[in-house]
Amino acid sequence: MSLISCDNITVRFRQHGSRQLLRDHVQNAFSRRQGNDFFALRDVSLTVEPGEGIAILGQNGAGKSTLLGVLGGLLRPDAGNVLVAGGVSLLLELGAGFHFELTGRENLLLNGAVIGFRRREIEALAGSIIEFAELADFIDEPLRTYSAGMMMRLAFAIAVHADMNPILLVDEILAVGDAAFQQKCRERIRIMRRDGKTLICVSHQPATLADVCDRAVWIHQGRKVRDGAFEEVSRAYTEFMTNPDRQLGDTIAG
Repeated sequence: MSLISCDNITVRFRQHGSRQLLRDHVQNAFSRRQGNDFFALRDVSLTVEPGEGIAILGQNGAGKSTLLGVLGGLLRPDAGNVLVAGGVSLLLELGAGFHFELTGRENLLLNGAVIGFRRREIEALAGSIIEFAELADFIDEPLRTYSAGMMMRLAFAIAVHADMNPILLVDEILAVGDAAFQQKCRERIRIMRRDGKTLICVSHQPATLADVCDRAVWIHQGRKVRDGAFEEVSRAYTEFMTNPDRQLGDTIAG
């Protein structure tokens, strides 16, 4: 049985670039007019097997983070079906779920509770999380005094210690910190993969995911255009991005 199954997912956002009169809202409600709707995803299907490492590739605005939000249960698709047969840990945008007036330790406990830990469980893991994030000297300082890199290290450390969840969703954060910390993050993810965890990473820079993903899905303007071995898909995506005048059909096989 697949761990994740998405069938023809469509996500539509309403753009509010201009004001509408009441009669416009009524007309839209009883007609097929799309108005200023923006389709972040169109008819995207995806199956994920246990233990896979998948890179979601695409340029900014392609719909990658929207897809991750659907998989993580943060967004409900306007059409299509999603089935996720397991718990999910999400590592999304910087500072998501953090309170800047609380200390790092308090945020650790709060964030742990949000992702499903009992208090005694997250307290037992706190020392290991703080050590991994390299924040022992700052963990009792308010988060507003942290640099962006320090916050991201704390968020990453909490997420990768959520061993109870079989799925880790990561959005554009594997380049956080210095080279040594980046290497530590990748090594931790490799261990999680070896232990059977399923990883889905979002990036517009394939090179950052080459050592942690073996499969890639290319999203372009909300549509899935290629799905296969990481090296093959990332090469096609890179060729397209370095030759922006080429037609998409010239790069996509089949």
